[in-house]
Amino acid sequence: MPLFYRKKKPSEESKKRLEYQLCLSKEAGADDILDISNCELSEVPSSVFSMCKVLQKKVLILCGNELKSLVPKSCVISTLATIKVLDLHENKLTSLPDDIGQLSSLQVLNAENNQIKALPASIGDLRNLQTLNMKGNCLRELPSSVGRLCSLRTLDLSENSIRELPKELANVRTLESLTLDACVMSYPPASVCTAGTEEIQRFLCSELGLEYCPPSQYLLPVLENDSSKPSLDCVDGEDIAWQSKFMDYEKRKEQKQLEKLNFEKKLEEKQREQAQLLILNNTRKEDMLLSVKLEQERVEQGVSQQQKFQEAERQKLLEKVRQAEASISTRISNLLLDNKRQEKSAEFLQALEEDRIRMEHLTAITQEEASSLRKRDVAVAMQTMLSESYAVRLLQEASETRRQNMMSEACKSMKTLDRKFEQVLALQQLDKSKAISQILQEEEMQKAAFEALQLQRDSVHGYIRNQIRLIEAELMQLTKLEVKRRNLDAETLQEALAEQRTALSDMLQQLLKQKDQREMELKQILMEMELKSDSTQQNYWMIQYQRLLDAKPLSLRMQEAGVDNDLVNLLCKLSAQHYLPIIAHHRITAEALRHMTTKDLGKLGISEVGVQKSLLHWAREQPNSPKKFQEEQEPGPSTPSAPLQQQLTPPLTPSTPLTPTAPSPLDTPSTNECVVCMEDRSLVVFLPCGHICCCQVCSDALQSCPLCRSNISQRIRLYHG
Repeated sequence: MPLFYRKKKPSEESKKRLEYQLCLSKEAGADDILDISNCELSEVPSSVFSMCKVLQKKVLILCGNELKSLVPKSCVISTLATIKVLDLHENKLTSLPDDIGQLSSLQVLNAENNQIKALPASIGDLRNLQTLNMKGNCLRELPSSVGRLCSLRTLDLSENSIRELPKELANVRTLESLTLDACVMSYPPASVCTAGTEEIQRFLCSELGLEYCPPSQYLLPVLENDSSKPSLDCVDGEDIAWQSKFMDYEKRKEQKQLEKLNFEKKLEEKQREQAQLLILNNTRKEDMLLSVKLEQERVEQGVSQQQKFQEAERQKLLEKVRQAEASISTRISNLLLDNKRQEKSAEFLQALEEDRIRMEHLTAITQEEASSLRKRDVAVAMQTMLSESYAVRLLQEASETRRQNMMSEACKSMKTLDRKFEQVLALQQLDKSKAISQILQEEEMQKAAFEALQLQRDSVHGYIRNQIRLIEAELMQLTKLEVKRRNLDAETLQEALAEQRTALSDMLQQLLKQKDQREMELKQILMEMELKSDSTQQNYWMIQYQRLLDAKPLSLRMQEAGVDNDLVNLLCKLSAQHYLPIIAHHRITAEALRHMTTKDLGKLGISEVGVQKSLLHWAREQPNSPKKFQEEQEPGPSTPSAPLQQQLTPPLTPSTPLTPTAPSPLDTPSTNECVVCMEDRSLVVFLPCGHICCCQVCSDALQSCPLCRSNISQRIRLYHG
């Protein structure tokens, strides 16, 4: 059988978890627990049995898998003899092994939520079994051997099909908790089952004719056998044992965390070294590739130069061959011309022969008529003919000799050309053979270089493969540590998530409350703005006057507040002009500064130490003049109509609400007509000036107010009733 279920392949995370748990249990100093839960196993690996036998494991957790059988074919259940806790819940088991009674040390057996139809008879051999959980299975009855479980304290049979309990269950005198579906029980009756474990045991004892005794009388020997040190009180001894186990578990957990931190540090160092090695490897690889590339370029340049040289030689040879062909063609044309001349001389001789024949014919015709003249004409004709024939013969001889000379010269020139052509071809073949041999040598060199590069690349690839294997091994260790860290941090993460969830819910409620408050404030602000928009022309001029007072220069404010000019100049030299409004507001003079300390100035708002010391030093250097102090205390001749606090108000900021500087649109006489087009009605308010002087179309094209020439930052549309 395969290790994993065939129909559904296990995920990578399950495989990694299984490997991690198996490696973790093999480590030195590992605890007695072997946890391979939630690994999508269809069969228990044989290595688990051998590991439990060799390492003496006491707790085996196999929950959350897809197991159909507990023991594989190649294993024996007796190898799990040291197991005390066996957790098999959330699997697909249909039965337990028949020889499960060989687990002599088993104390807890949890087989909840499986498909077990019957318990084997050998389960009664589990003398040390204290907890048996068979909830959520397909059991119809219990074997009578259950009565031999002399140490059983907890039995859960709920969510099964059991209707009757065996009478032998009354022999289990240590049973403290029995859970079953009381409403469907027929034996014992449902009324007895609903009364509890004690009533069930009383009923079964009465059926067997035994006397019922409470389980507390039988638990003391069981607990003494379980614990290595006897205890006077059973409950206290058990609590102390569990507390000691819990403390040991906490210590081991802390040790594991320390080991985990050390391993993570070592892993980080190894990762850094690995990164450095990768960087060095990449640089070496790039250098090698660059050198190979340069060598290849150099070889290509040499080959291209050799090819260019060979191409130039070939062009020269072709040029010589062309010249030889041209000279041969000229000589052949001369020979053709001589042949034409010979043909012409032959035609001339033929014409002479025809004339001679014609003359002979004439002489034959006129022989009878002019016999007397015949001889003379014949003699003259013969004489002329002989002279002409002699001349023709001389011409023929001269032309024949000339022809023979020309033919001999042509043959000699052809022979010389053939020799030269053969020499050129031989030279060309020699050059070709030399070029071919050089090219073959270069190809061999390139092959050798390529083989060397191939070997070097293979070595580099082998090194990279080794590095990749090392990285994979380290990644496997990382994944194992990550799975362990996730398991360890799951509870802390859940608590943190719960706290964050509660904090977010509280924050959401606060935000909703703030939203409602903000909506109410906005509604109030809108109501106030509506009330302000209904103000009269008198309020408008008061606002304008107040703005003029706010725009008053700082020097004039200081004079009106009675601040000394020397004090103003001193603050300007110290670049502390922002403290002038504070001095003017509190009417601080030189006489007052003499009686003040740095703490007093800090309370007023002058927090810079250098400015404080300079002011106190200046006040001590000033002469004591009571008259001047009295004059400064007296109010000046020009007192502003607005209070000083309003004069020293800071300028408007973007966060402060804007108050319109123009009168209300109902009181303005020229709000009915646009000042640009003079046609449409004025329906737009310009901010921050507050003028209403343009229609909707004209306002879109303007950047400044046509009345006051101030920049327009916002446009508000008006709707008249």
